Amino acid sequence: MLVLGAGAAGMMAALEAGRRGRRVLLLEHGERPGRKILISGGGRCNFTNINARAENFLSENPHFACSALAGYTPADFIAMVERHGIAYHEKTLGQLFCDGSARQIVAMLERECDQARVERLSGVRVTEVRSPNAETKEMRARFAVTTSAGQIACESLVVATGGLSIPKLGATSFGYELARQFGHAVVQPRPALVPLLFATEDGERWCDLAGVSTQVIAQAEPATNPRQKLAPAFREKLLITHRGLSGPAGVQVSSYWRPGRDVTFDLAPDQNVFAPLLEKNARRDATAAQSLLRNILPARLAERWIAIALADRPDWTNAGVQRLEQKIHAWTLRPEGTEGFAKAEVTAGGVDTRELDARTMESRRISGLYFIGEVVDVTGWLGGYNFQWAWSSAVAAGGAA
Repeated sequence: MLVLGAGAAGMMAALEAGRRGRRVLLLEHGERPGRKILISGGGRCNFTNINARAENFLSENPHFACSALAGYTPADFIAMVERHGIAYHEKTLGQLFCDGSARQIVAMLERECDQARVERLSGVRVTEVRSPNAETKEMRARFAVTTSAGQIACESLVVATGGLSIPKLGATSFGYELARQFGHAVVQPRPALVPLLFATEDGERWCDLAGVSTQVIAQAEPATNPRQKLAPAFREKLLITHRGLSGPAGVQVSSYWRPGRDVTFDLAPDQNVFAPLLEKNARRDATAAQSLLRNILPARLAERWIAIALADRPDWTNAGVQRLEQKIHAWTLRPEGTEGFAKAEVTAGGVDTRELDARTMESRRISGLYFIGEVVDVTGWLGGYNFQWAWSSAVAAGGAA
């Protein structure tokens, strides 16, 4: 068995297959394994989320992840972490982080690979994959893989090469190209969990508030794809940057955003901000409205929001105040784009899951070919979900390949 890519999914698939007594070779084109693990969670690795369910993942085939996630749960990975004596804590919303360093997770996976007798090679480039291969001397071999370290024949080939996010870590389109080579459809890859960029006019209005953060409920306008249900709403912190919107709310909603569509933010969740203006003899003007909003939002944001909301024609009738209330719960912007793959935590899209077996991750087209992790069209929310998909999809493939 040959595994391409020694990231989270690749190492997990290799050690799972090795435990079964399979002879496994794990190849990494970079100089060391687990580079994305090492930078995750601010260097502490948000290695899973205790709330991980299929509904926390985005895919053109929304139920695909159910089987793998049920087969290997957050509790299963936590058990491995505890067995290795790695201290961890829950930060928020079910997110689990190492108390120490993300290096502990990489070291754990390496030790597990060694115990499972997995052979590991780094700094090896794959230049060609062929199948079926009549020239292969090994009778059971289905694939002939040409690498910078020589020719490799294997019965099972597991592709764990990741997506396009963070190219400085070596991200490439290799996995997608290989999938297409063998006749697989690929859902167009796009940056996900990535900061959004203001359109020019919005940038002029808001960019000088860079650094301001507040709790919101964020939601993307529904996509035009009829197979995708209404985008979920995220109650998280929103951060204004010098170029657009970030923070957990901004990057969460980015995965569901499409060019030409809006994003909407409730800036005052569960609050009836301007109700006091409707009381008898209440003062109704911009100063009074701003004072109320400053109880909810950071002062600079409250002042700016009121100034823009009332810029055209202030209306202090009861109906006008009610409309102002509606606006604060539906601040709507149309982003110009995103910060791209360079700043994206993950890649959305990927190998079309309708051509994979949900129980094993094996190709329905080519026997012995498996795709796992980020290269597949399954993308999790922010907060450990994508690592859990890596572990779960890897165990599914490693237990079958």
